[in-house]
Parts: sequence; C-alpha cells; structure tokens
Amino acid sequence: MAASGAGGDPLNPSSGKGPVAQRIDPTREKLTPSQLHFMRQVELAQWQKTLPQRRTRNIVTGLGIGALVLAIYGYTFYSVSQERFLDELEDEARAARARATARASGP
Repeated sequence: MAASGAGGDPLNPSSGKGPVAQRIDPTREKLTPSQLHFMRQVELAQWQKTLPQRRTRNIVTGLGIGALVLAIYGYTFYSVSQERFLDELEDEARAARARATARASGP
C-alpha cells in the first residue's frame, strides 16, 4: 500500500479535498506530442461534458431575447394604433371648434 500523503491518496484526510491538477502553459514548457494530444483529449472530454448544459442555457437565452423582441414589436404596433386613435380625437376636436366658431359668428 502507498504511504499516507505520498500523492497516491485520492482524498486528503485533513482538508477533505482531492489533489488538484497543476496549471501549465504549453507555450512556455516543452511538452511532447503525446502530452499535447492527451491535453487535447481531456479538453474535448470536458467540453463535451458541459455541452448539454451550455446548449440549454443558450436555448433559454435565445428564447428570452426572442420574447423581448416580439414584445417590443407588439408594443410598437399597439402604440401606432393608439396614435391613430388620437388623430381621430384631434379631428373631432377641430370639427367641434369649427362648429363653435360658426355658431359664435353666425347670428
């Protein structure tokens, strides 16, 4: 069996945490092609592992943005229809003013 603390323990009993991989910069350190290939494989596996979660988030974000766009588009149509209503009121007000001036100047 491996000695305690010799790096073979999957769990550190004092902190309860497992070993953490050391970060390296492949451009500064000389790595063999097999090491670079292994790094790419691990990165691809991690990417594929998080793909469904990212896909779900992207779909939810897209639906949210689409709903916002449709809401703004609908509100714009609603506002334009209100402006037409206000134009009709303005025409009625002009007609009423014209009648009032005609009555005042008539007899």
